[in-house]
Amino acid sequence: MTPSNATNPPLGIIGDVAEPDEDVEGASSLRRTARAIDNNERLFNFVRRLRTHLPGDKDFGDPLSTARFGHLAVANEQWTELTEARPGVVREIGRGALQVWQSVLEARGADHGDVQLTIVFTDLVNFSTWALQAGDDDTLQLLREVAVAIEPPVKQRGGQVVKRLGDGMMAVFTRPQNAFDAVVEANQNLSSIKVAGYRPRIRAGMHTGTPRKLGGDYLGVDVNIAARVAQKATGGEILASQTTVALLDQSTVAARRKRTFAFMKSVKGVPDELEVFALSAK
Repeated sequence: MTPSNATNPPLGIIGDVAEPDEDVEGASSLRRTARAIDNNERLFNFVRRLRTHLPGDKDFGDPLSTARFGHLAVANEQWTELTEARPGVVREIGRGALQVWQSVLEARGADHGDVQLTIVFTDLVNFSTWALQAGDDDTLQLLREVAVAIEPPVKQRGGQVVKRLGDGMMAVFTRPQNAFDAVVEANQNLSSIKVAGYRPRIRAGMHTGTPRKLGGDYLGVDVNIAARVAQKATGGEILASQTTVALLDQSTVAARRKRTFAFMKSVKGVPDELEVFALSAK
């Protein structure tokens, strides 16, 4: 039993154990050092330049990256959250590692499936701006009417709505012509819809390839290309890659060359350049 008049040992040292204050101060110092390294602009720029020489998509993690969907995108989102959602050396190093892993998967064909499909992405033009002013009730009403207008043409032509993306959707078709016809009919159906002054119009992107099926979803390079093509479409426009255009019935579709995208180099399954065409019914 400890004598009542015994004094407590000082907090500085108990045997060989450092005092708690020193542990806290040391951890704080390490955090400051780590943050200083993470915020070092010269080091950050060096790592960014280094990524341009790594295999895979040098823009990995950016909005127009061809690795924007799938399990790698999930990993990137988690890594971004862990690094406090701000640019920094640590985040760039992590993205560089994911970029290299992406190139390994694609070189092995791990992001490709066996069945040729036409992938379609759509969304509504200027929807977000309108929705901010319209309010929840009108927004929900519009989305219900839009779903009724665009999903039946997809299903009637053998397409599958893979997922709904807010005001848009991703669908897959076994025949490119059916994909095009479905989008054309959907746009026609939308012409009769008007909610709170807003008349919805679809912009769409199409690409044909062999996406990898995972559960009820699809992922891989071809999905990413279709999404990127859709992002470049303007109001009411249907854009398609040359891969899709070559498989369409030329007697029913007018294809006008729109632009050429530059993609990453030396990655299996990804073209160095991709010609994109604006489509309309004849």
